[in-house]
Amino acid sequence: MTPQRIVLIQGHPDASAPHLCHALAQAYARGAAGAGHEVRQIDVAAIDFALLRSQHEWELGLLPARLRPAQDAISWARHIVLFFPLWLGDMPALLKGFLEQVARPGFAFTTEGSNPFGRKGLTGRSARVVVTMGMPAMVYRWYFRAHSVKSLERNILGFVGIAPVHETLVGSVEQLGEDGVAKWTARMQALGAKAG
Repeated sequence: MTPQRIVLIQGHPDASAPHLCHALAQAYARGAAGAGHEVRQIDVAAIDFALLRSQHEWELGLLPARLRPAQDAISWARHIVLFFPLWLGDMPALLKGFLEQVARPGFAFTTEGSNPFGRKGLTGRSARVVVTMGMPAMVYRWYFRAHSVKSLERNILGFVGIAPVHETLVGSVEQLGEDGVAKWTARMQALGAKAG
């Protein structure tokens, strides 16, 4: 297997203590590094940045300097893995704010003639979305139709050219116990080794 350039985006907004999302990301990183892949990591909670408040700011404002390394890492990567907990049925607001900041015109896509979304700027990259949640993953997938993950895949990742996008849904996290956590970290480590 050809070594891949992988960026892991940790979207858990609580940096005060390690969470399951952190353990999953660390396991993925171990598997990837052990298989010879290059890995960079972005911890969204460790970056102090302002939220966007207008279309004008998004289109014409400058990317905050603290987010330049994150944008550079995304540009460098060929595979992107996002980790986040499901909060109120969606990604945490901090992660959404981060994606709004980094996925700006001129980087994530560029205009062509009168088409404001003419060229996708992040083609040639694949992604995996890893989501933890309190409810059973099957309930989220089949009853709620994984609506927020599908929206992320279609309206953000797909919009800028990232494909294919795979997902891993980790449900009933409060009931996992040590054995359940060990099972999921082993799965993440195997996925990291395959850069999948």
